[in-house]
Amino acid sequence: MPVHLHGLGTALPPHVLDQSEVAARAADIFGGAYPQFDRLARSFKTSGIEQRHSVVPIEWFEAPHGWGDRSAAYLKGARMLFVQAVSAALSDAGWSAKDVDCVVTVSTTGIATPSLEAQVFGEMGFRGDVMRVPVFGLGCAGGVSGLGTAEALARSGMRVLLVVVETCSLAFRADRMQKADIIAAVLFGDGAAAACLGPEAPVGPGRTCITLGAGHQKIWPDTLEIMGWDVDDAGLGVVFDRSIPGFVAEHFAGATAGALNAAGLTTGNIDRYVCHPGGAKVVTAIEEALNLTAGTLDSERDVLRRCGNMSAPTVLFVLQSVLASGATGQMMACALGPGFTASFLPLHIGGIG
Repeated sequence: MPVHLHGLGTALPPHVLDQSEVAARAADIFGGAYPQFDRLARSFKTSGIEQRHSVVPIEWFEAPHGWGDRSAAYLKGARMLFVQAVSAALSDAGWSAKDVDCVVTVSTTGIATPSLEAQVFGEMGFRGDVMRVPVFGLGCAGGVSGLGTAEALARSGMRVLLVVVETCSLAFRADRMQKADIIAAVLFGDGAAAACLGPEAPVGPGRTCITLGAGHQKIWPDTLEIMGWDVDDAGLGVVFDRSIPGFVAEHFAGATAGALNAAGLTTGNIDRYVCHPGGAKVVTAIEEALNLTAGTLDSERDVLRRCGNMSAPTVLFVLQSVLASGATGQMMACALGPGFTASFLPLHIGGIG
């Protein structure tokens, strides 16, 4: 049974972090304490990022925070983003909350029990028998992996709502003085995206037929240290290894070939890759690994410039941009995340009906 994308929505929190202001604040925090800060600070200008958004104002980061503060800010911010992204996706699909049979919620930057879809149950108006599938730990691969999970569930005949929410900014740590924390301060922002998937094709004037294929993943052994979280009394601390661009250059083409083969496709079939922009160097490494003309991943760079790396939802912002551009044809969504894992999902964008 084919699965179709009926609606897509995104949301950003209200606090805008200008990259130059973040760089100045980071210099105040790290400059006198971290010996290599001046060298690493160049990344604020070379990151390709102009601004990001946060669920808390920049002044929040001036004081120390532990698990309690971070969890409270996560719950408040993630609930807000969840409602906004879902409302946009349902409107785009022409669905109501009661049309949803299953909610897949992907989030790795905080912990909520009951999970987020239960937290907003009354506000959203989901049915009492809605199936809930909360997913934790996918990190930057969560958008594509989440689409794969939602597609598999929708194949059974259900209408599935995928919601991807991340508040990366709340993991900022000034107490550890590690290189990864400075790079995180350079790259990460907050955001959410939601997608409505169903077995029936969307109908009506102006509707684009978008068909999703089955997701595919590749995990490499002995790579746990490349990306993830350290967990301690103060909260989550980013693990973000410098080897990521090199790893992409060496291994991503082979993983992509495996995903194409699993979908019955070849590189010649792909009109566009829809990629998670982990950072400027990662986007360039993906273009080189896939033998794409430099600058091909323009939507990826634009999303990175406007929003930074929001982790899991970022690739859905890219997909939204690609759709808005009017692009059609066979595509492959892809992302890399903790594990270390590459996640893929083929999708075909038809013309407007």
